[in-house]
Amino acid sequence: MEKKEPYIIGITGGSGSGKTSFVQDLLQSFSEDEIAILTMDNYYFPREDQKEDDQGIRNFDLVTAIDIDSFVADLKRIIAGETLIKQEYVFNNDKKQSSEIVVKSTPVILVEGLFVMSKPAIRSLLNLSVFIHAKENLKLIRRIKRDKTERNYPLEDVLYRYENHVLPSFESYIKPYVDDVDLIINNNTGFENGATVLKQFIQSKLY
Repeated sequence: MEKKEPYIIGITGGSGSGKTSFVQDLLQSFSEDEIAILTMDNYYFPREDQKEDDQGIRNFDLVTAIDIDSFVADLKRIIAGETLIKQEYVFNNDKKQSSEIVVKSTPVILVEGLFVMSKPAIRSLLNLSVFIHAKENLKLIRRIKRDKTERNYPLEDVLYRYENHVLPSFESYIKPYVDDVDLIINNNTGFENGATVLKQFIQSKLY
């Protein structure tokens, strides 16, 4: 019997919306042979190649900051049944050691990233699209907590990047596609209900 192609679920949303926590919750509910993830965060171009703004601050929130072509090529390889081995991207986090990432071609593949919906080459490969939504003030608070704790960014830097990089990127590349997704999950107070619905749907695709 010929093996079925993986079912591809795209997950997007603004920075601080809770995409990473949501995805981790999904992954913990299934085995490594049932579900895997390909995250756009590991496809940033090297830090020295990132575009600088008028203040000389490198902008990681542009579509051009990410190697979309490689991302699409690797996703197609996984869909074709290959196992992907890639190095984790940690160039913007001095506190973290890079590790090797293995992405197997499982029955369900999560594709997560800021620009999943804004790039037609990615969107065309999705079977289901999910948008994680949160209020702007909550996203900012979460971004502050994450960047200060995980990346040791000073508060002034976090606020500058949010106002000048993160928010313009959301308005240009993410928010315009909210009407095109299949499922919107609100994460203002928690995503448990939405996650439960999606887990049940994923379960139906496994058997």
